[in-house]
Amino acid sequence: MSDLCTPTFAGLAQRLGFSCDSAGGLVEFRNPFGLQNWTLPVLELTVIAGAVLALVYAIVRLRRHNDPTNVVLWFGAIAYLLIIEPPLYFPGAFGISEHVDTMFAHNVFTVDFLWGRLPLYIVAIYPMMATVAYEIVRILGVFRRRGVLIGAICVGFVHHAFYEIFDHIGPQLRWWEWTLDHPMNQPFFDSVPLPSVVVFAALWPMSLAFCVQLFVGRHVDDGKSFSGLQIVGRTIVVGVLASIGTAVLPLPATMGTTISGSTTVGGFIYAAELVVLTVVAIPVLLGQWSSLRKDRDPATVRYANPLILRYAAVYLAVMVILWLTALPAYFGAVDGITANGDPIGSLTYTVLCVLIAVLSIAAAATAHPADLQRRPDAVAPGLAAAPE
Repeated sequence: MSDLCTPTFAGLAQRLGFSCDSAGGLVEFRNPFGLQNWTLPVLELTVIAGAVLALVYAIVRLRRHNDPTNVVLWFGAIAYLLIIEPPLYFPGAFGISEHVDTMFAHNVFTVDFLWGRLPLYIVAIYPMMATVAYEIVRILGVFRRRGVLIGAICVGFVHHAFYEIFDHIGPQLRWWEWTLDHPMNQPFFDSVPLPSVVVFAALWPMSLAFCVQLFVGRHVDDGKSFSGLQIVGRTIVVGVLASIGTAVLPLPATMGTTISGSTTVGGFIYAAELVVLTVVAIPVLLGQWSSLRKDRDPATVRYANPLILRYAAVYLAVMVILWLTALPAYFGAVDGITANGDPIGSLTYTVLCVLIAVLSIAAAATAHPADLQRRPDAVAPGLAAAPE
């Protein structure tokens, strides 16, 4: 589909090692051993396995406990993806090419959609990572005790930590390439656009979690049931409103950039938004963990999901291994560029995110005293722990 190969995308594709003209078809399959490097299939397998696990858990949760929250979260994330991503890949086809040029290009993976624009693992990473972050916050009881907004902020914070570990290594390993001079990518935080660090890592999952909890989760907590048609309808609403929320939440930074004419000003506001989320989330998560550890009343509503926590630990382990293998080239980089010509992310920020992610998993895993976890009456009937 050469008519969709804009000069910007063609240049990004060439730097990633494939031809825009030869990336064809709505769906394309490749040999996983013939990709750009060995890290691509490892990333694919890790993320897709997590998405499948999250979907299986969501279905089991719905069937056994009449709780559609995870189903709506999973498919709501997919709905969000289908609304947000295609216009970014084909701005001309959506009539926005005069305002938005190609912002980035993914490398080609084992399974790709939309003429090499959308790898299957990208489809999978939305519901996978949203589920991991949401479940950690849910296990800690934040939504039930602190409300929809505070819970959503905490989801955005946790998601940010998991996502940025991936975000800061992707360009170096040629998982994707950013358009460096695109105004919507400015300013850069090492190899990552600061808008991506804030919007796609923190604000979109916050928006999604807010909508899921507002339209489904809080009602399930109150014992309400939903019909199949209601679940489908609310999933669509969640996807649409989460997309709108992702446009609304960064407005202070967008307006700041427009009014000042400076991406530096916009970057400062983006960073300030992230700081606000962090300042709110950290004491809430710590407070909830401490409160649950001290509360030994068996009548207290408790929720556990050891399956997703174990997957989250596996995901972190894989990311750490990939980072370790990339360190020789990282430390050999000159002016932020490796000997192979690839940009490097921030190792310091990644280590901080790994620490937050590890502590988040540990907090969720130890939130409930061991003696209560073993007692059958320690979990409220509507929020029974997932089978291991």
